[in-house]
Amino acid sequence: MDNKTMENPRYLYFEENKEMENKMENKKNTQYLFTSEVVSPGHPDKCADIIADTIVDKLIIGDSKSRVASEVFVAGKHVVIGGEVTSHTLMTTEGYQELVHDALANIGYNGNPYFTKQECLHPEDVDVQVLLNSQSPDINQGVDQEDGETGAGDQGIMFGYADCETEHYMPSALTYARILMEKVYEYALKNPHELGVDIKTQVTMDYTCKENFENSKPQRIDTIVISAPCVSSMHIDTVRELIQSLIDDAGLPSNLYNKDNCIIHINPTGKYVSHSSLHDSGLTGRKLIVDSFGGYSPIGGGAQSSKDYTKVDRSGLYAARYIAKHIVASGLATKCVVQISYAIGVARPTSVAVDTYGTFTKVNDDVLGEFVMKHFPLTPNWITKRFNLDKPSVDTFLYADVAARGQVGQPDYPWEKLDQLELFKTIG
Repeated sequence: MDNKTMENPRYLYFEENKEMENKMENKKNTQYLFTSEVVSPGHPDKCADIIADTIVDKLIIGDSKSRVASEVFVAGKHVVIGGEVTSHTLMTTEGYQELVHDALANIGYNGNPYFTKQECLHPEDVDVQVLLNSQSPDINQGVDQEDGETGAGDQGIMFGYADCETEHYMPSALTYARILMEKVYEYALKNPHELGVDIKTQVTMDYTCKENFENSKPQRIDTIVISAPCVSSMHIDTVRELIQSLIDDAGLPSNLYNKDNCIIHINPTGKYVSHSSLHDSGLTGRKLIVDSFGGYSPIGGGAQSSKDYTKVDRSGLYAARYIAKHIVASGLATKCVVQISYAIGVARPTSVAVDTYGTFTKVNDDVLGEFVMKHFPLTPNWITKRFNLDKPSVDTFLYADVAARGQVGQPDYPWEKLDQLELFKTIG
């Protein structure tokens, strides 16, 4: 090893990856690439989402008619909760503080002694500020209507998407980035003496050509990027060997993942020790693409986390995903996006649009859109009852768990059930 290499560890890293970079150059003319990223529950933005939805769970479980629109900001050792809440569930400032501390501990910020208080957030140091007001009665009168119907809690647009790339009708790059994140995150929870919980993963799929991309036919995993914090005593080579072993054991499809034909970057800038909100602030709603479809689809204008089920930013996404998934799973298209729009205080959608990107098999998008509007009311009441959104529980689903795992694509969510396939198969 020459002096230049010894004096500059980054030089060594890039020397080791020259062969990988040459491989990238040689393939440029035969690739069509698409990338999605995922972050773990320990990422500060996800911490904010999880805290916000822990509040939603607490209030709705105590009072199913709670109205919630709270935002959470996590910076350094401070957590700020602001927004509007109307609920018969009684919560004190001390109650919110306890809720925040418990949420952070469940995420993995539970006083890990292997990271110092300068390297990682410790729960006993967290200061919680609560700035919550009551919801405007002018909005509420349009939501809770005299005839028992529920008007949309806001105006807005929502998009649901599905394709045939994976068994749960989710796009491949996002799916495999999630698998890798979950593998590394679970290891970090079980081995706090080695890894921290603030983790990011990224997967690039190679479709070979645009036609394969348009028809949802991924050919292989081209690139994997993983960044995970480690304790200061670990050598970067040890970290990379550990995470490489987790990648190989994650259960990626063997027909798509070949370690010898995949570019892999593990902590590419070197050892990563300092993490959490001490070193990167977090805010609700900043991971909408991570939470939905990984960039394969348009997204709506609002976040899901922090809002009760009458807010169509949340419930409308679930309904649109439900419809799109049924269209693909019933064989009517190989990919599909469904747009729904609402006006505040109005129950029925102002529009429903279906786009199968030209992959429809029996009937075109116009017919599919008319079918959806005929058979699915898509009002907030209908969506709520269909998926029991007013009844979160440990036995069904919790909004905090949804915030941690992604708003769509997990087969145990109520809005992921394929219970109307026979109806969709009557088309055409």
